[in-house]
Formats: sequence, structure tokens, C-alpha cells
Amino acid sequence: MATTSFHQAIWTIPSCGSLNSSFGNQENGHASLKLISKGFRLDFAIQTYSSKKQSFCVMQASGSQTSVFNPILSPSNGTPSDSKKKSNEAALILIRHGESMWNEKNLFTGCVDVPLTKKGVDEAIEAGKRISNIPVDMIYTSSLIRAQMTAMLAMNEHRRKKVPIILHDENEQARAWSQIFSEDTKKQCIPVVAAWQLNERMYGELQGLNKQETAERYGKEQVHEWRRSYDVPPPNGESLEMCAERAVAYFRENIEPQLLLGKNVMIAAHGNSLRSIIMYLDKLTSQEVISLELSTGIPMLYIFKEGGFIRRGSPVAPTEASVYAYTKGLAQYREKLDEMLHS
Repeated sequence: MATTSFHQAIWTIPSCGSLNSSFGNQENGHASLKLISKGFRLDFAIQTYSSKKQSFCVMQASGSQTSVFNPILSPSNGTPSDSKKKSNEAALILIRHGESMWNEKNLFTGCVDVPLTKKGVDEAIEAGKRISNIPVDMIYTSSLIRAQMTAMLAMNEHRRKKVPIILHDENEQARAWSQIFSEDTKKQCIPVVAAWQLNERMYGELQGLNKQETAERYGKEQVHEWRRSYDVPPPNGESLEMCAERAVAYFRENIEPQLLLGKNVMIAAHGNSLRSIIMYLDKLTSQEVISLELSTGIPMLYIFKEGGFIRRGSPVAPTEASVYAYTKGLAQYREKLDEMLHS
């Protein structure tokens, strides 16, 4: 017996001119359109956003047709009213993964897929405790296990106790086999998107080499330039500038639209991919970003409000009162958690 499947996607469109001419010149508003053909229906919800720096659209489409499977979750998963609603603010949490086994051995790691050490596991757990009262609706990680371990261990400490579920969109079979059939269970899950664009920068021929031995071989100044310059890559590797191009593009095209829809987002990634994103968020210069240091396992909180990002530092502890005074929304969320867990 055939069933109906629903597919949702989000596109960010840099210019809204053609859409505004079709739907009426709307600013910070939304419009909808339904296309119906034989055996297929496609619904569009279009929101336009304007700021001093840019104007762009978030277009959300959902379609239904006769099919044999139903994807479990999507980044835009939620009720129709949720997906069309523009929120006044949203939380963005950045976490650099905990210590990896090659960090411990002082080896260049880059895009080699290395797991966490015991210390790294403890750092991820501690990070989770620090953000345990901050809402998380979506999680993005790199495709590397150390970032994914950090995200999962951190969310295991969250008071809301929702289960992070890695989305598998490799092919139709992967989507079909990972579907969830309980709506109640879906409500208790957090979708996790793994993206290679958030990977650590690729260190080329340095990957797997001991950092001290490499400095002795090539000279400290040369190795320092490879590691800390903005636009000089190691042999056959990526510079920070090259890493930033892919990481920031992914953030703007995939993560920022979720924040615009009011989704609270956590990103678990790496030193250089997160430095790249922070460069974009804080409007740092290429000289300022090369001196930016990120500690492993220390969460960084931003508030996304009115199209801009406000850095709020790192929560010191889950009971730190000042963290929840940043916004009314965070304070209310913590109050709801207290009521839920003590009722």
C-alpha cells in the first residue's frame, strides 16, 4: 500500500528582487505559494529579511507525493507555524572538540579522523554541563568523529534530555532505513547534520607528522607561518583563508537560515573552522583572526538578534545566573526546565 512522503528543504537566495516582483515588494515579511500537479503537491513559504548589510530570502518548500518511505527529520522539521515564524532571537553555541588522541601525541591532525582521548571525553562532558540550560534545536558537526563525539557527549548532559540523531542523507536507502515512525519520539529528538565543510583545515603533507620534529626539520619560522598565517598553506594543504571560504559559505547558506527561523543551534567543530566562523560573526580582520585562540571543550555563546550576532562569552557553569540574564528567552527557557524537572 502506497504511503505519502513529505520532503522539506531550505534555500537562501542572495537577492529577493525577482521574488519581490512576483509576491509584492515585501520587507521582513513572508508569502506562500502552492503548486499542484497530478500526483504531486509543492508548497512554498518565502520570507524576506533586510539588514543594513544585506537583503536575502529564506525559501522553504515542502512537497508530497506517492512514495514508499518518509524521512525521519530535516533541518527545517517542525510544525508549519514554527517554520514560517520569524523569531526575535536565537542562541548559537560553538564548541571546539575535546582533546584528540593526536593532540595528545603532538601530531598534525587536520582531516585525519582521530577520536577523543579520555581527557577529551571529560572536556566534552564538562562543555555539556555548561550549556545544559541553553536551548538546542539543531546540531551541526564536521564529518570527523572527534567533533561528533563532542556533540553527543555534550548533549548527554543537557537537562532537556532530547536525543541527538545524526541525519543520513547519503541516498534514498539511508533515509528510508533511518526513519522514525513515532511522532512523539520525533519531538524528543534533535537533528544532527554532519558536514565536511566544517572539518578542520587540511594540513596536507604535515598530517601525521610530529610538530616538534617538523619544526626542527623545516625551521620554527616556516612551521609557524604554515600554522598561523592567514593565506599561506602547508605543502598540498589548506590555508586558513581556504578553510574560511568553505566553512563560512556553509554557515551562511545552511546554518544562518535556521537561526533566522528561530532555531537554537549548536556547532561542534574544530579550531580553524570555528575561527573562520568567528571571524565572520565578529567581523575580524585577517590579522586579528590569526591570533584568535580557542580552547578545546569550551563552549562559546552568541545571541542572534535582528540579523546580527552578539558574543556572550562562555558559560562558566550551568547555574551561572548572568548567562540567563543575556536575553529574556534564555531566562524563560531555564524557568521552564526547572518547572518540568521539579513537577
